[in-house]
Amino acid sequence: MLKGIPAILSPELLAILMEMGHGDELVLADGNFPAAACARRLVRADGHGIPELLDAVLQLYPLDSYIDEPVALMQVVPGDPVVPTIWDQYREIADRHEGRPIRQAFVERFEFYERAKKAYAIVATGERAQYANIVLTKGVVLQQAGGPETGA
Repeated sequence: MLKGIPAILSPELLAILMEMGHGDELVLADGNFPAAACARRLVRADGHGIPELLDAVLQLYPLDSYIDEPVALMQVVPGDPVVPTIWDQYREIADRHEGRPIRQAFVERFEFYERAKKAYAIVATGERAQYANIVLTKGVVLQQAGGPETGA
């Protein structure tokens, strides 16, 4: 155990977050997502939902401030009546951790799968909400003169 590290983050996931560089993408996948079929690197977090995992990840992981939409969500398939209310939670969590409004891109289902195949890693969760998949583009950590490091 370490001080200041959320217990929900496994050692394997922490290592991946550390290895990732600016512009690399991390997918937090819901329980229905074909994570094993798409992943270059797969991390299991089966007992966890995405909102609590997202909250923990964003304590350590800066979102990319050099692109318009550092968060991407799987778009609802046309004709599907599902209204993904979980997206509002994602927005609140990202905005709070970044201290600014974070724009979200909406990606067509099969384009999302292709993007996930190129991601640095996929975290397979036990999230049950439909269309709960999210891509996070990593930003940079800046050190302010004489101050602590911050995400930008």
